[in-house]
Amino acid sequence: MGGNGVESAPKKIPTAVTSATTAGCSPQNKIRVARSVPMFLLVLISVLWFGCAMSCTPILRERLSLNRGWRFHSGDIPYPKLVTHGDSYANAKAGGAFGAAALVFDDTEWPEVSVPHDWAIDGEFDPKENLSQSYRRRGKGWYRRYFQLDPSDRGRHLEIQFEGVATHCTVWLNGSVVHRNFCGYTSFAIDLTPFARYGAEWNTLAVRVDADEMEGWWYEGAGMYRPTWLVKRNATHVVTDGVFAHPVFVGDAWELPVEVTVANSGKTATEIEVESVLLDPNGGEVARSGGRATVAALESAAVHSLMQVSDPQLWSVASPVRYRVRTTLRENGKPVDEVTTTCGFRTVRFDANEGFFLNSEPLKLKGVCNHQDHAGVGVAMPDSLWEFRIRRLKEMGVNAYRCAHNPPPVELLELCDRYGILVMDETRHFNSSPEYLRQLEWLIRRDRNHPSVILWSVFNEEPMQGTEVGYEMVRRMVALVKKLDPSRPVTAAMNGGLFSPINVSQAVDVVGFNYQIESYDAFHAANPHLPLTSSEDTSAFMTRGEYETVNAANICDSYDTQFAPWGVSHRDSWRAIAERPYLAGGFVWTGFDYHGEPTPHSWPSGSSFFGCLDLCGFPKAAFHIHRAHWVEKETVLELIPHWNWTSGKSVPVMAITNAESVRLTLNGRDLGEKPVDRFDFASWSVDFEPGRLEAVAYRNGGEVARTFVETTGAPVKLRLTPDRAVLGSDGEDAVPITVEALDAEGRPVPTANLPVEFELAGPGAIIGLGNGNPNSHEPAKGNRRSLFNGLAQVIVQTTLEAGSLTLRASAAGLESAEVTLEVHAKSPRPFVPPTRPALSLQGWRHSPASVTRPDPNVEVADNDMNSWLSLHPGELQTFTSGRWVIYRTHFHPFRAVQKTGGTLIFDNLTGRAEIWVDGARIGEKASPEAAPLRVTLPSGNGKRTLSVLIETEPGQSAGLGGDVWVE
Repeated sequence: MGGNGVESAPKKIPTAVTSATTAGCSPQNKIRVARSVPMFLLVLISVLWFGCAMSCTPILRERLSLNRGWRFHSGDIPYPKLVTHGDSYANAKAGGAFGAAALVFDDTEWPEVSVPHDWAIDGEFDPKENLSQSYRRRGKGWYRRYFQLDPSDRGRHLEIQFEGVATHCTVWLNGSVVHRNFCGYTSFAIDLTPFARYGAEWNTLAVRVDADEMEGWWYEGAGMYRPTWLVKRNATHVVTDGVFAHPVFVGDAWELPVEVTVANSGKTATEIEVESVLLDPNGGEVARSGGRATVAALESAAVHSLMQVSDPQLWSVASPVRYRVRTTLRENGKPVDEVTTTCGFRTVRFDANEGFFLNSEPLKLKGVCNHQDHAGVGVAMPDSLWEFRIRRLKEMGVNAYRCAHNPPPVELLELCDRYGILVMDETRHFNSSPEYLRQLEWLIRRDRNHPSVILWSVFNEEPMQGTEVGYEMVRRMVALVKKLDPSRPVTAAMNGGLFSPINVSQAVDVVGFNYQIESYDAFHAANPHLPLTSSEDTSAFMTRGEYETVNAANICDSYDTQFAPWGVSHRDSWRAIAERPYLAGGFVWTGFDYHGEPTPHSWPSGSSFFGCLDLCGFPKAAFHIHRAHWVEKETVLELIPHWNWTSGKSVPVMAITNAESVRLTLNGRDLGEKPVDRFDFASWSVDFEPGRLEAVAYRNGGEVARTFVETTGAPVKLRLTPDRAVLGSDGEDAVPITVEALDAEGRPVPTANLPVEFELAGPGAIIGLGNGNPNSHEPAKGNRRSLFNGLAQVIVQTTLEAGSLTLRASAAGLESAEVTLEVHAKSPRPFVPPTRPALSLQGWRHSPASVTRPDPNVEVADNDMNSWLSLHPGELQTFTSGRWVIYRTHFHPFRAVQKTGGTLIFDNLTGRAEIWVDGARIGEKASPEAAPLRVTLPSGNGKRTLSVLIETEPGQSAGLGGDVWVE
């Protein structure tokens, strides 16, 4: 910079930042923010947590939630049209993004949201929108989030992780494009380290989401619908998903091979030592292994080791025992990183003649396919709601879960590990090009430690499945999977092409059938060496609580009589699987109803009819049908339909049971005992009369169960039943609450369809409403919902405060109901406090030094990028060949300042100075010593030009010693 007569001096760190780093943990340094009280509490909790952590033991890695404090704009914000050379030049430079992607942008009027966030579920139904997407507008949206980093984070490896953004997105960090993601189900991580700003400066994340892009033919939601994280690690660290520790049974012994991938973002090569310790369910050490490696700067290395394990406890669906592998990374003998990985000891085998074996024991896969949305919240699912759904499936007798048709959230796999549910893990895109192989590699690396995962699925129902092109694509995808995980078989869900001369069944380990019951035996006979499973079956329709099919009203009965042209009933589907020993099992389409794909109907239906449970998780008759088929150690007996009908009506009655026979009585009158067909159960046609219809089940001549339905009176009061009575005050815990109408005798009224209003008091919020009616267009958010056939659901989520949470439900003419939940103190996950910065002025340039006083408003040619040089506030310049230098930037004030004016704030200004805005002098600083300065900024719209004329003695340092702000 000598040619300008100005040289940069070292950047001065503000005193507040220096003192904070000396203490070892930083409060938020010089944040100019406007916060509500809840936001203040968030910051306080986070700082207290961080301070406590710092004062106890060294933190090897931090995983901090970035879920709170996002600002959201619905709709696109077009990139500004650039017409000048100066803007074009700046736009092409790192950190030079314009518009909503810029480091500084006026988002002060954007509402604040928390992630997970699905903006589509908040919208109204529109018959002009895509029916597969639930007739909801998706469109485009923007998110922005600010955060600060302590100077002590310098030298660490910093990573931002997005678990899922629907659908395509572009991410800017501090004005630079850092990632483009092309799958709404694929997580991605961004190395923040080279872009990071520390101390008083904030970091800006901007995310543009394009949800017009569709990857599926079901409801996919819109937005940042899975969690986001900031992960801080040592420069030498175990990479994300960098530990592979999956036990295998070799010969007659158990081995645990451990692969640890270590990266070095430091400046020099380093010698590292890796140690892995296997811990049993009680935390006791079982075995250990390790190794050493040299990791070059900005490179990675994999360290392999092996443990021998004797007689471990096995993971199974009945006893899902989990072990942990604690991996410690040391550098110069000191621990620098530590990762704990969950694993399980189990064997899986698919046999071409005898089906599936878990731990060498035969097990029929009793599975369901599921999408990832729920009533009221769409795809923005709290973890506790995932657990609610998994518990529901376990009650049904489910032992297997197919992730249809995309990678699941990692939280789901953790629950399947814990509850003992086997998983078919499926990629979204059938594509062997580099980008999509990268997505497949991510899936395998992330999920390969989970004992619940027993199958990798590389596609669903692809038209090229019976072609050489399809075969070649699958061959390449399978090769990648086997390279990353040789322990599990690979399948593909085929709905055709099975008998083509070249087809994908020739490239997979297990052949998956989607429907095609008529081909089971023929394919098995033609390919006796290939293991087979039903990867998708049934596709039957039901509307919960309805027992007559009315096509004009988009209603399907619940007697298991309605199914798609390609499907069969629940009963016939399972019969075909259960009677064929060579079939490993099946996956019913679907476990839960889901938004979109409203087959067999269209408008006004906004969700599917396929589920064994509805959108809220309320059981349909199909739930009980599969319970009777799948539950072995418990007598199942369910009687359908309800008993609220018109006198004289002939009503079909079905006793769904796994008993041997059932006797039916009406008001004490014997209607006869019938044997139970293992698959079809027992049925009667009964002329309705009010009263009590009772079923008694028998086995070996003795009674084993009884149940009844009875005619109820009109609804007179409401009842609220929470799934759990105690929650945690972590700001994330959520619980579904069932809403019912009762008659005068306290019996649920199954035909009640009436509007209910809700009022919540205490530390929580209603985050979603539903009733399981696929034809309902009531809002998913708010405080009103109608009962549908006797039921509705309210989903309540806690805040960060403990106390009592009371939900009140009221309906015209009915006695209201209340339920109180206890919210116990629970620390939130460690998180990055959100900041809401004032307008920081960026893009500064300075003139050459002048021996005579220059015109502060001198114009610089738009194409002159060299005589005036860029600078960053906080860097002083030494005036070597003159006394005067002009500092200049352009900015657009935030809306409030445009209207009423504001204040220009110079944190640290060195030298005598004149402040000019838009050609007018608005302030001065007479003293040459470093000092802050505040100057009134007049109101005004559009682009403003700020020029600062600074005078000092030649050879002295002067300039912008700190940040410049507008408030």
